[in-house]
Amino acid sequence: MALSWCITLHTMWQMTQLHECVPGVRFDRYIDLGRHAFGPKLGPWIVLPQQLIVQVGCDIVYMVTGGKCLKKFLEITCTGCTLIKQSYWICIFGGLHFFLSQFPDFNSVSGVSLAAAIMSLCYSTIAWVGSLSKGRAPNVSYAYKETSGADSMFRVFNALGQITFAYAGHAVALEIQATIPSTPEKPSRVPMWKGAVLAYFINGICYFPVALIGYWAFGQDVDDNVLVALERPAWLIAAANLMVVVHVIGSYQVYAMPVFELIERSVVKRLSISRGVVLRLIVRSAYVAFTLFVGVTFPFFGDLLGFFGGFGFAPTSYFLPSIIWLKIMKPARFSRSWIINWACIIIGMFIMVASTIGGLRNIVKDSSTYDFYS
Repeated sequence: MALSWCITLHTMWQMTQLHECVPGVRFDRYIDLGRHAFGPKLGPWIVLPQQLIVQVGCDIVYMVTGGKCLKKFLEITCTGCTLIKQSYWICIFGGLHFFLSQFPDFNSVSGVSLAAAIMSLCYSTIAWVGSLSKGRAPNVSYAYKETSGADSMFRVFNALGQITFAYAGHAVALEIQATIPSTPEKPSRVPMWKGAVLAYFINGICYFPVALIGYWAFGQDVDDNVLVALERPAWLIAAANLMVVVHVIGSYQVYAMPVFELIERSVVKRLSISRGVVLRLIVRSAYVAFTLFVGVTFPFFGDLLGFFGGFGFAPTSYFLPSIIWLKIMKPARFSRSWIINWACIIIGMFIMVASTIGGLRNIVKDSSTYDFYS
């Protein structure tokens, strides 16, 4: 976890610097930076698929997370209510985004995004404080679960992807930096880097205590979502689950906005039509419906984290920024910068291969015993 935090903070710094690495030019999208580094033909094929996997993958996982937490919220607050299926809760959560997705751009969802960040800090604090106050579970065990050697290895690989999933911001970093005014005297990289450092600080105080204290309290039986394992005090756990819902509502829109812009721009270019309310309604509703369908079909939270974390997040957050840095900035061979970047590339590629295999294997394994749409 600490190594991932350090590596991705380093690559985030590289992204903020590369945004204006050519005087007078701003690379406002990851794909633009890819074109500059690898050429107009090869660049989009290297960068765009990985970026889309991150953005779409995040939104699918947020669909599942939002539905699960809504379900948990009702179970805690209304013990006498008739329980409805998790699939329906995911649909209810997805229904909110048919409306929210009609906001035009990043600036229009800034309030939702801010609320999401605050909620993330709040529910993470509740999760680790609740685990700490609950104490260690009876007969807690920190040993590996008794499974075959191959199963243990695949689950370790999947865990690497789950850690990687925590560092997805690189996929939208340049798009966010594009909204910051920039002049030669006050380049956008200065406030962007300050914001990134603050975000990473919040990331650290959210994730590290939850992971460490949650494992201390529940051991090998810890749930993918620690909040699900906590039941007392009921009102606080219910509030925390509702905070998660607010968090993933805002995060869904942050990762969806670049996808909306890409699809709408492509449709306008290919069909020679003008942008408008009708195009926005059709494109964005179709995207929300797609992520909702996949989320309802494969509601395997932990397995999805591992698969998408390795397949998309490792390239965009761990080693693509380092490859682009070596390509554009050309540090001297065996210099400190050269060595650090190659270390990031090697570690990132290993995580990508291992966690993709682990996540996909677990999805297939869990699917074999899952009753779809139940």
